[in-house]
Amino acid sequence: MSDDYLSAFKGSFTSALRWHQLDALWQAVRKQNDGEWFVYAVGEAPPASTTSTDKFDRFLSEIDQLLREEHDEEYCGIVYADNLQTPAFIKIYDPNNLGVSCGFSDNPPLPGWVLSRISPVDLPQAIQPPNKRRRWWQKIFH
Repeated sequence: MSDDYLSAFKGSFTSALRWHQLDALWQAVRKQNDGEWFVYAVGEAPPASTTSTDKFDRFLSEIDQLLREEHDEEYCGIVYADNLQTPAFIKIYDPNNLGVSCGFSDNPPLPGWVLSRISPVDLPQAIQPPNKRRRWWQKIFH
C-alpha cells in the first residue's frame, strides 16, 4: 500500500492557481465527502483511519481560512490536486514554509497537509534526503 501512496504522491498534479479555482476544488471535494478521506498533517504520525465527514468538512473550512489569511497574495497556487474536478489526492503547502513549492526543484519542500483516499505513509521517513546530503551527514557522525 505504501508504494501506491508514494506513486500517487509523486504523480502529476495541477495547481488551484486562482482563489476561485480553490473554491471550485473545495466544492468538488465536499461532494466526495463520504468518510473515505485521510487527512495527514505532514510531520505528525500518518492517520491510521479516514476522517469523519464532520471533521473533514471542518478541516476544509479551517484550512481555507488559514490559506486566505496567511498566503497574502492575489493568487492561491499552493494547493495541488491530481484532478481538480474529481480529486483523490491533494497537496496543501504551508504558506509559512513554501521554499520552492512553485516551479521546478529537485528537492521541493514537503506539503504541510495531504488529503488522500489512500492510506498515507510517513513522508519525511519515506522520502529520504539526497545521497549527497546523506554522505555529508555520515562524514560527520560515522
